[in-house]
Amino acid sequence: MPADTNPSGDIFGGWLMSQMDLAAGNMAGRVSQGRGATVSVEAMQFLRPVKVGDEVTLYATLRKVGRTSMRIHVDAWARPRYSEKAQKVTDADFVFVALDEDGAPRPVLEGT
Repeated sequence: MPADTNPSGDIFGGWLMSQMDLAAGNMAGRVSQGRGATVSVEAMQFLRPVKVGDEVTLYATLRKVGRTSMRIHVDAWARPRYSEKAQKVTDADFVFVALDEDGAPRPVLEGT
């Protein structure tokens, strides 16, 4: 939306990063079957701008599961509204930790 843009009409990188964090968080919740929190974001580079009206598609891939953590890679692609061609705009690795009811780290998988 226009409120999420800079004066040039490009989407703020922070908005895109928040959408990627949501996508990674959805995967982390499915994998750990519960609550989790982002502990780091690694290697994010913005390759091209996203304009108002572009369709943004996110792809999350589970890269690694540790005892309490998960590394999830997210690719972000943008397609101009009236185009058939999407282009990759950024990617990053998000590290999540599984949390128990009290907010303390817990094993990702039962019995680990």
